[in-house]
Amino acid sequence: MEALRTSLERSLNLITTMGIADIIDILVVAFLIYKAIWFVRRTNSYNLAKGIIVFLLVMLIADLFELKMISFVLRKAAELGLIALVVLFQPELRRLLERMGSGFSSSRGEIGTEVDSAIAHTVLACTEMSSSHTGALVIFERNVRLNEIMSTGTIINADTNAELIKNIFYNKAPLHDGALIIRDGRIAAAGCVLPLTKSTNLSKELGMRHRAGIGLSEQSDAVVVIVSEENGAISVAIDGMLKRHLTAATLERLLRSELIIEDDDQNARGIRKKFKKLLKGKNDEKDKRDEKTV
Repeated sequence: MEALRTSLERSLNLITTMGIADIIDILVVAFLIYKAIWFVRRTNSYNLAKGIIVFLLVMLIADLFELKMISFVLRKAAELGLIALVVLFQPELRRLLERMGSGFSSSRGEIGTEVDSAIAHTVLACTEMSSSHTGALVIFERNVRLNEIMSTGTIINADTNAELIKNIFYNKAPLHDGALIIRDGRIAAAGCVLPLTKSTNLSKELGMRHRAGIGLSEQSDAVVVIVSEENGAISVAIDGMLKRHLTAATLERLLRSELIIEDDDQNARGIRKKFKKLLKGKNDEKDKRDEKTV
């Protein structure tokens, strides 16, 4: 009990002496630990993480019992292991840095007729393909560029049109098995090959098309629209999460919320314009009252 009381008193003393810098330091470390756990779970490297923990425990035991030779070998192995981890997780680290870099720019495209038209035509095409059980995989590119993915398909560079989308995914068309990429409201490429997700927690009902869409959404900030060939269900994958069985209205609302925002300057000008109108109206009323007084 004495030891417990002493430890509690020390903890209270530390808390009372904490400053703003200490709180920020703790929050940053907690955030980094959270992101490390998230990274391990997302990359399915749970077993590797357990192996690293066991390795560190063995190093600690070797130091406690002063096993110098084992400690020396384990330290050298740890130094080489850091390089091995960088090589092993090179794709994941690259995607992480790409997302960090894209975070400095807007995550949604500015409002424009091309993006707006692309959404409308995509919703129309997906609705009709859903009724005919035509499989489709449509990708809306955002900040993370998909040049490597586009290089696996055929460059098109055409206006987004519902009929063109349906023709591309017609089951006897040469590009129907791949993915279609829309960049800045235009169809950039089709027949593209996507990476499959490494997640093992997906429903067995999901086929390769859904797994490919989820895989790309895990590696980029793209919005992926999927039409099931088996049951015609429309789904959307964003950040590794899949939203299934969407109606046409829900699909359109979701795409607009993710891809379109009004420009801040336009909003500011609109507010200023309304304020000027209101102020002008008040001035007119004041002038009328002055005229009546005279």
